[in-house]
Amino acid sequence: MKFWKVMGLGIAVVLLSGAAGMQSLRASGDAPVIKVFKSPSCGCCGKWVDQAKAAGFKVEITNTENMEVVKKQAGVPEHLQSCHTASVDGYVIEGHVPFKDIRRMLKMRPKARGLSVPGMVTGSPGMEYGNEREPFNVVLFDASGSEKIFQSYPAK
Repeated sequence: MKFWKVMGLGIAVVLLSGAAGMQSLRASGDAPVIKVFKSPSCGCCGKWVDQAKAAGFKVEITNTENMEVVKKQAGVPEHLQSCHTASVDGYVIEGHVPFKDIRRMLKMRPKARGLSVPGMVTGSPGMEYGNEREPFNVVLFDASGSEKIFQSYPAK
């Protein structure tokens, strides 16, 4: 009987030390950093930033009135543009991309420039107005102009 008590205590110590290790990893900064370029007056961009923080991302914000220059430098095709442009771990994030899709892309590490939700789609992160949601696609795009649907979201 003593053996099982000792084993139980040993397992608890291992589990607790593992949990403490996970906490120290989180505290030491393993959360992805999203660098967001946005207009200082854009409310929906501010909502997206707040949701990024709530989703566990660290966020660095640069307010600028020259978003056209930012998008051009980031290589975002005109038809994929939205209001804000961000970068995370070498990828471009254009517009109101859901955070679970950003995390999935970071896990997959595709050969791509990044993700986009073109336009200002009601119901996408930061663009919530009541329970409405227009259908939208998250587009994966690369430097050669290739695009594919990464994730589709139906209307509500």
